[in-house]
Amino acid sequence: MTKQIPSLDQMEQMARQTVDALPAPFKAAAQEVAICVVDWPDADMLKELEIDDPLDLTGLYDGIPMTEKSVFDQPMGPDTVWLFREPILQEWRDRGDVTIADLVAHVTVHEFAHHFGWSDEDIAVVDPWWE
Repeated sequence: MTKQIPSLDQMEQMARQTVDALPAPFKAAAQEVAICVVDWPDADMLKELEIDDPLDLTGLYDGIPMTEKSVFDQPMGPDTVWLFREPILQEWRDRGDVTIADLVAHVTVHEFAHHFGWSDEDIAVVDPWWE
C-alpha cells in the first residue's frame, strides 16, 4: 500500500479543518491567525531557534501569545502558524503509526496552543504525543 503524499495546499486544508473543529472560544481566536504551509523552515527561523537540522522543526508559531498582547503592541504582521511540510512528512514516515491528517492536526494544535499562551510544558500535560 502506497501512502498518499499531500501537497502544500492539501496540508493547509488539513490544518484549516483542524482549526474549524476547535471548540468555539478557541476557534474564534484561532481564525484571526494566518496559516502558512511551506516545504522547509527558512534559515533565519532555524538560526533564531538555534536548530541545526531543519527536519527538527515541524511547525512554528510566530506572533505574540494572547496572554501577552497589549494595546501598546505594534504588530509587524499577522500572528502566523507555520507548518513545514517536509519535516512533517519525514516524521510521518519515521513514525509509521499515525495518519498524515492526524500528524498535521497535532502540529497545528500544538502551534495554536502557543498562540493561546501555553508553554511546551503545558501542552505536554494535555497532549503527551511523544510518549
